[in-house]
Amino acid sequence: MKIKSLETFATPFVGFVKLTTDTGHSGWGQVSTYCADITAQVFHRQIAPHALGADATDIAALVALIPEREHKFPGSYLFRALCGLDTALYDLHGKIAGKSVCELLGGVPRPFPVYGSSMKRAEITPSEEAIRLQKLRDQFGFTAFKFRVGKECGHDQDQWPGRTDEIVPLVRRTLGDDVRLLVDGNSAYSPTKAIEVGKMLEEHGVIHFEEPCPYWEHHSTKQVTAALSLDVTGGEQDCDLTLWRYAMANRIVDVAQPDLCYIGGVTRFLQAAAMARVNGLPVTPHAANHSLVTVMTLHVLAALDNAGPYLEYSIEGPDYYPWEVGLFRNLPVVKNGMVEVPSGPGWGVEINPDWLAKAEYRVSEVG
Repeated sequence: MKIKSLETFATPFVGFVKLTTDTGHSGWGQVSTYCADITAQVFHRQIAPHALGADATDIAALVALIPEREHKFPGSYLFRALCGLDTALYDLHGKIAGKSVCELLGGVPRPFPVYGSSMKRAEITPSEEAIRLQKLRDQFGFTAFKFRVGKECGHDQDQWPGRTDEIVPLVRRTLGDDVRLLVDGNSAYSPTKAIEVGKMLEEHGVIHFEEPCPYWEHHSTKQVTAALSLDVTGGEQDCDLTLWRYAMANRIVDVAQPDLCYIGGVTRFLQAAAMARVNGLPVTPHAANHSLVTVMTLHVLAALDNAGPYLEYSIEGPDYYPWEVGLFRNLPVVKNGMVEVPSGPGWGVEINPDWLAKAEYRVSEVG
């Protein structure tokens, strides 16, 4: 079974891939969100030429081959594009087998716990955020939430003076002691400031401090991890498996957070997760929007033996992510703090044909 054609349907925010074989079977995947139109160009220039005519039955071999063939381009765009091929192949195999990807990986589709993840910082006051989280808890049964502290890549600055010191105790008071609290620093702090903030977080029962220091400065994050008792987490931005091996072996963080789309798809995600497992670390992935990434990650996480207790689930709606509107016909939703892993063949969701008809289309094919 050979890969015959590779089609992309893209906008600047999201891009889907349709893979068709010479046997007439097909599968759907996704390149990473954000600048997805550029990633689609990379896909046709640097992924498709190696994939067309290749054996579609050995996903791991093809996923390993392409970065070697493109070794002069080891950066993020290559792996964001590679994700489209990898995830389409997994969907293909699931559909041929009549199984969900979760089942292909040895898991069982089931409701999986999620935490409500806020993407807002500058757009919302602490009191508005606390009230919003309380309403979402009552409406959807979330038992854990993540919100933002500091300023993105902030060099020790807060989004505005006093915001972090205000929002942390306020959210705790509003939600009570039964809700698990997580925060994201988005590379906000130096090690000294991160440790100071982290001590305050611990006082208020926060259990997860994500990306406290610039994510590329592993030595800085390691200092914070060593100094705090709460979990310091990270890894979403890293697509280089050599860096993953280093970070896991040196326990730079307490919890690994690969992003399935950023890292290059299921195959490479599983390799990073295995590195975490060998070093005794759980995996709580990054999945910060409602493109296909959340569904794909649910499938994988439900089959992972070192999965963390929940998956990230964005609480933002069309006001924040208007580009999410109309992507799918049957995207699973949160109920009682959980999201059902789709049990249908492959990814188990249907991309909206009306959305596809409006996207920028391109095809690469044999011959």
